[in-house]
Amino acid sequence: MKKEGFYSSGEFARMAHVTVRTIRYYDSHDILKPSFVNESGARFYTDEDFTRLQQILLLKFLGFSLNDIKNMTIGDMDYHFLSDSLEVQLKLVRDKIEQLQLVEKAIEDTSGEIREYHTVNWNKMLELIHLTGMENAVKKQYQNATNIASRIRLHRLYSVNKEGWFPWIYRNLELKNGLKVLEIGCGNGMLWKENIQKIPDSISITLSDLSEGMLRDARRNIGQKDKRFEFKILDAEKIPFMEETFDLVIANHMLFYCEDLSQTCREVARVLKKSGRFICSTYGKKHMKEVSELAKGFDNRIVLSADNLYEKFGKENGKEILKPYFHEISWQEYKDKLEIQDAEPLIAYILSCHGNQNQYILSRYQEFRDYVKQKAGKGYDVTKEAGIFVCRK
Repeated sequence: MKKEGFYSSGEFARMAHVTVRTIRYYDSHDILKPSFVNESGARFYTDEDFTRLQQILLLKFLGFSLNDIKNMTIGDMDYHFLSDSLEVQLKLVRDKIEQLQLVEKAIEDTSGEIREYHTVNWNKMLELIHLTGMENAVKKQYQNATNIASRIRLHRLYSVNKEGWFPWIYRNLELKNGLKVLEIGCGNGMLWKENIQKIPDSISITLSDLSEGMLRDARRNIGQKDKRFEFKILDAEKIPFMEETFDLVIANHMLFYCEDLSQTCREVARVLKKSGRFICSTYGKKHMKEVSELAKGFDNRIVLSADNLYEKFGKENGKEILKPYFHEISWQEYKDKLEIQDAEPLIAYILSCHGNQNQYILSRYQEFRDYVKQKAGKGYDVTKEAGIFVCRK
């Protein structure tokens, strides 16, 4: 007997203009499971399942493998989170458009030179090969953006401190007219997007990142016409600016990713003016510890992060690492915690981590979902331990 609000496999397939065989294939490969299976084995789907199916079909059209899609869509979709998902997908579509436009121009230029000069410009050919090989980078960027969105969503929904991380960071920057500012590892530029109305008019801000994709996101978020901002791809271990260029350098949750942290600190100190400030954020060892404990409670082989980032640069050891290059080093903590009321964002957060969790969760997803719902259903508090070191040259 059909339940109200549910669609049979045939109805569901017709809604999406795909075959029932496709729906069964996604089910058998744990990409899209039915929301209800009756006693006779008939499968039924909901509107939320249809939302996820649309996401799967878009990702497939954009060239993602089924393994990629499985890792991106295994979490439950909810209309409450649909806008986040659509924003990430829109970013990917725009990246693809930009990539294809570059490929189109490179092909036209190369073909034109062959016709006119009857020779091959191998530099142009190498550029074309590079552009057509950007596919994997775009996919990786999409996955990173999806993971970041899942993590930000959990904090946005359940953080006790209503000021928000980015407004708090901005307040501590103490920006004023005339300053020259450099942010290394700016990511998608959300620090500035969320505080855009507060930024002084006469200020120079250079946003930099090693990732071209992240800088592209930052440009979109802030707007390329804002003359206060400059965008630059750079390696924090080789900052391409003269000594004593900046009044302020910012590194928000990025120092623990540096291969040579000492060299990065030397470079930051070099480009800072005398008495210039360096503000860098990080975590403490207690940060989000309850989430790791929850995952381990399901399967003790799960490690949500292959590296404990705070061990490389964290609240406990950061001052000693910074001391050779800066003085007047102080720690300021962002007072906050999570009071989680719903299991679904927590599940999405866990699946977005950089550890081995998918190896043990995806094949037992329904069991894991029930486990988290039981644990978090009546409320689940999570410790947050993050803040900034404020240093002077």
